[in-house]
Amino acid sequence: MTLRTTARAVLGAGLRSERLRSATGLLGGYAAASATHLGAILSGSSVVRRATKPALMPLLAAHSVTAATREGRRAPKLLAPALLLSAGGDVLLQIEDDTAFLAGMGSFAAAHVCYVAMFVRRGALTDRRRAFVVAAAYATAWAAMVGQLWPDLGDLRVPVAGYSLLLASTAVTSAGLGWRTGLGGALFLLSDTLIATQLAKWRELPGHQFWIMATYVLAQYLLATGTLRHADGDDEARTGP
Repeated sequence: MTLRTTARAVLGAGLRSERLRSATGLLGGYAAASATHLGAILSGSSVVRRATKPALMPLLAAHSVTAATREGRRAPKLLAPALLLSAGGDVLLQIEDDTAFLAGMGSFAAAHVCYVAMFVRRGALTDRRRAFVVAAAYATAWAAMVGQLWPDLGDLRVPVAGYSLLLASTAVTSAGLGWRTGLGGALFLLSDTLIATQLAKWRELPGHQFWIMATYVLAQYLLATGTLRHADGDDEARTGP
């Protein structure tokens, strides 16, 4: 091994180590911001709650990009857009205005389009029999949920039904990449179902808003990290042991 080759190897190892620390730090930042946000909900601190919510998904998106590049790879192209579109939805939904609410729902809908496209491209529907069973289960749940909520949603009936169909599609396709992304998709569906019951003015659970956000931040974490782990598996499959 020449001196130049050795220097490159040492430099490469140093860069990977630095990127690993950056990725770990960003994930720690996401965990801290999530915990602070959830604590603000429980304590009733609206200032802290509003300040931390917009930071959540950008931190997770930055972690996803950094975690992939530490190995000299690129993160799946649609992962960061899905997370950043979710961040846009988070910001818009904090504005107490009907137009902003619909815009926020639209931003989240675009995020789900990114998720579905990304999961399908990564082979989520390869096992057709399994995909059919999962799709049938979620379709049944979707029909039951919309059917129960429909009378109480008023003018939001069509937007909520359309958005929830996209959300269910994310849940179906996420299951095709493994248990981690599958659980993330299911929790995302649960989180937004809790929001839908608020819109319908149903009786709320104790700590309703806390559970909405707790399931949401965990769902996004599982979707992002599950996608990255699946990408790692693809790379290992291509390069061999």
